[in-house]
Amino acid sequence: MNSKTLVAVVGPTAIGKTKLGISIAQHFNTEIISADSRQFFKEMHIGTAVPSKEELNAVPHHFIQHLSITDTYSVGDFEKDAVALLKMLFEKKDIVVLVGGSGLYVDAVVLGLDEFPDVDSKIREDLNQRFKQDGLKGLQEELLKRDPKYHEMVDVDNPHRLIRALEVCIAANRPYSSFLNQKKESREFNTIYVGIQANREIIYGRINQRVDAMMEAGLLQEAERLYRHKNLNALQTVGYRELFEYLDGKSTLDFAVSEIKKNTRRFAKRQLTWLRKNKAILWVGYDEKTESILEKITERIKTEPDVQ
Repeated sequence: MNSKTLVAVVGPTAIGKTKLGISIAQHFNTEIISADSRQFFKEMHIGTAVPSKEELNAVPHHFIQHLSITDTYSVGDFEKDAVALLKMLFEKKDIVVLVGGSGLYVDAVVLGLDEFPDVDSKIREDLNQRFKQDGLKGLQEELLKRDPKYHEMVDVDNPHRLIRALEVCIAANRPYSSFLNQKKESREFNTIYVGIQANREIIYGRINQRVDAMMEAGLLQEAERLYRHKNLNALQTVGYRELFEYLDGKSTLDFAVSEIKKNTRRFAKRQLTWLRKNKAILWVGYDEKTESILEKITERIKTEPDVQ
């Protein structure tokens, strides 16, 4: 019996994952699961680079704008929902495509989640209070001191991720990173990782162009509509946070846009740091012909052993 295969398209932001994922899904007549946690929320569109209507209509997509920013939805919730959906899709498809820039969410589907110690709610409350008083910088510095390895990998501009890592560090009195990559239960499908790569100048150039395009498409107006919700976890992310600073009168618009570009470049660097630890990735060029990539994927599928 043929094995079931998940093709996970990964890579830094703005590199072309959406386009390649659609091409792969069309070639294999299958569907796409999005593992981009920023694209879960229906109120956030421009700043999260949600696929266009044409792209969404090209093949069936799942986990795109299915939540509200007011909803509570964890990576554990996503893992449970995505694995359940995969089970259904694999009943009629031999191949399903996973697309996403959120390394934690991709790993949750492919590998399962690591187990962490219970955390006293008082620790979390103290960290949240510290964030309100001292801002991001204090959390960033403490994580660098307690767990420099994870500090290199995590999106340090995301307070929710920083607080989660620090509460585990404090509760367990050991680095958060020491709990990662534990042995987990096996999945009932094979996974082929396809990573899109380019040199740093290309990646940074594409990021700068995307941010300019987002501003032209109305990102500031989108941020204005969401401003009253600026303290929600979903909005603690690059592209919105910087514009909220501008709307608070703390910066100029030009500075806010330059900060979006800078912080997005930093995010891309951390995405690559996360991905480089995965030696199973089939790396392809951002400008490589789709036909060539599809041939490589097909060959890799043929050489993968059947799921037992």
